[in-house]
Amino acid sequence: MARIGILGGSFNPPHLAHLVCASEAAAQLDLERVLLTPVAAPPHKDAERDPGPHKRLQLCRLAVGGDERLGVCDLEVLRGGPSYTVDTLRELHARTPEDHLTFIVGGDIALGLPTWHEPEAVLGLARLAVAERSGAARKDVAQRLAEGFPDAPPAAFFEMPRLDISSSQIRRRIAEGRPIRYLVPDLVAEQIARERLYR
Repeated sequence: MARIGILGGSFNPPHLAHLVCASEAAAQLDLERVLLTPVAAPPHKDAERDPGPHKRLQLCRLAVGGDERLGVCDLEVLRGGPSYTVDTLRELHARTPEDHLTFIVGGDIALGLPTWHEPEAVLGLARLAVAERSGAARKDVAQRLAEGFPDAPPAAFFEMPRLDISSSQIRRRIAEGRPIRYLVPDLVAEQIARERLYR
């Protein structure tokens, strides 16, 4: 039995705020491992320079290299098509039913949980963990979840240092020829430069 965290996203590209979120979740929620889980198709329109799901998966593997608490889950990339959290959690549960899964989201994402595909099933398959960020107070998130899902266990909250880094910001900096060192892991920056991604 293992306590596994799942951190989903486009990771286009993965950056230090993603890794800090995963690391803080592991430390504060007593998780043995947190898996970055890139989606097959980015859900946001601003990802027009997407190098493709397999390239983002490769960048995630480079990003977590050397940290035994972090890993990468390739289920959504290999499955292809729209990425529904409930499908990924079901597959992970079927593979290792003895594991305890924790699905990690930001407060802003947690507020939108009622609009997700089969949200009740998501909450039945995994504990919800919410990174506290400005703009989505704990009490607001807890109230929204309690009202929408009165029978679900309460979400676990963990503190996330404020890091004003976004993938769209990094893509923009690359396109403008500006440095991204110290915003992404060195191996990710080197791979982006070597393959001229996001230019």
